[in-house]
Amino acid sequence: MLFLRRRTKQHHGRRNLPPWRYRVAGLAAAALALSLVQATTGNAAGDRTAPSAPAAVADVVRVAEFLAECPYTHRAPDDPIVLPGLPGASHMHSFFGNDSTNAHSDLASLEKAGTSCAPRTDLSSYWVPTLYDGDKEVEPTGTTFYYLGEGVRDDIIRTIKPFPRGLRIVAGNAKATGPDDNTISRWSCLHHGEVDPSHDFVNCPAGSMMESYLDFPQCWNGRDLDSADHKSHMAYPVGGACPSTHPVPVPKLRQVLRYPVNGDPARLRLASGRGYTMHGDFFNVWPEAEMAQRVRDCINAIIKCGADGTP
Repeated sequence: MLFLRRRTKQHHGRRNLPPWRYRVAGLAAAALALSLVQATTGNAAGDRTAPSAPAAVADVVRVAEFLAECPYTHRAPDDPIVLPGLPGASHMHSFFGNDSTNAHSDLASLEKAGTSCAPRTDLSSYWVPTLYDGDKEVEPTGTTFYYLGEGVRDDIIRTIKPFPRGLRIVAGNAKATGPDDNTISRWSCLHHGEVDPSHDFVNCPAGSMMESYLDFPQCWNGRDLDSADHKSHMAYPVGGACPSTHPVPVPKLRQVLRYPVNGDPARLRLASGRGYTMHGDFFNVWPEAEMAQRVRDCINAIIKCGADGTP
């Protein structure tokens, strides 16, 4: 027991240690401090001289695209492209984006108004014939307008020009008498690819939604913002290129609307008639700089961008 007490006293009582042990302890502490300094210095030097790790880069999807989400704003029997200055002269239309659109709308009035779009910089006006379930109006709960480079070759995508300010485009055939009567609209069911798309309404399973797709022409004649029939100044590509009559490639506008309806489509109709009469109108009111930036950074670069115009 005496031996144990003495060891404990020697371990905790420094004054009882012989002098040479102090010298050894001091040297050990100095060596430890030196090793820590060298390690720190070595790491710092390594950070300076070793090649840096590649920075994390966001995944870039190689698709030429930007978009605008433009919820429903209002209904009116107006059409400032086909029937300008004639309020009430059209079948009922559902409007998206610019919240002021009416029969008297022009570029100047639309530029002064507000919008439902994201981004808020898109003051454009979009409209379609209103959908009815029996006698009840049904508005889409999903309203996405894609600006795409697809439809032409990659070398042409890189030369696509921004829409000119004030350009007006109409797509689809409001007067179609059948599903193959020069109509390009198509209907499908959200998340139900087993239902074949059709130019007319489709029967969507319970719990699903019916989708409307409409592609606008993407070749411009380079001169006119509109034409007498509201279509001749624009054309669709042929063989992956724009025809010589319409040599200026512009973004392809794709209108995608999702309606909260499903089941037997016999009860459905558009203000213009059957599903194959689906058509869309577009009045471009994008600020020139905003449109140009998105075309350059998203479409020409063949990169998928969101509503903010970035990947």
